[in-house]
Amino acid sequence: MLTILAGVVIFSNMKAREIFDRRVIITKNTFAELVVWEVPKSVSGSIHHYKYRLAFIHNGKSVVRYDNEAGKGDHKHIEKDEQSYIFEDVDQLINDFSEDIRRWQDEHGDT
Repeated sequence: MLTILAGVVIFSNMKAREIFDRRVIITKNTFAELVVWEVPKSVSGSIHHYKYRLAFIHNGKSVVRYDNEAGKGDHKHIEKDEQSYIFEDVDQLINDFSEDIRRWQDEHGDT
């Protein structure tokens, strides 16, 4: 990528870099999948350099999901409800996701 801005030339050879890709088994019917990449260019609709997909799956259905698909930007799904999400950093993303999982579990009893 070649960027020219006010006479400054910046060469960027950065490729996408995996931050983590994990599946965490919680119960026989429940797991969380966390995938975060650092990308050289912001995903359309986002202003940061991360591409992420975090999902909490219960009985084969995604009940809590955070992602930033191109064009939609940062958002989260709690069951069928979709809401915008304000991304601060990866640590806060994980904390917010974990808190929504805890809230979902409290509302739906033992998973």
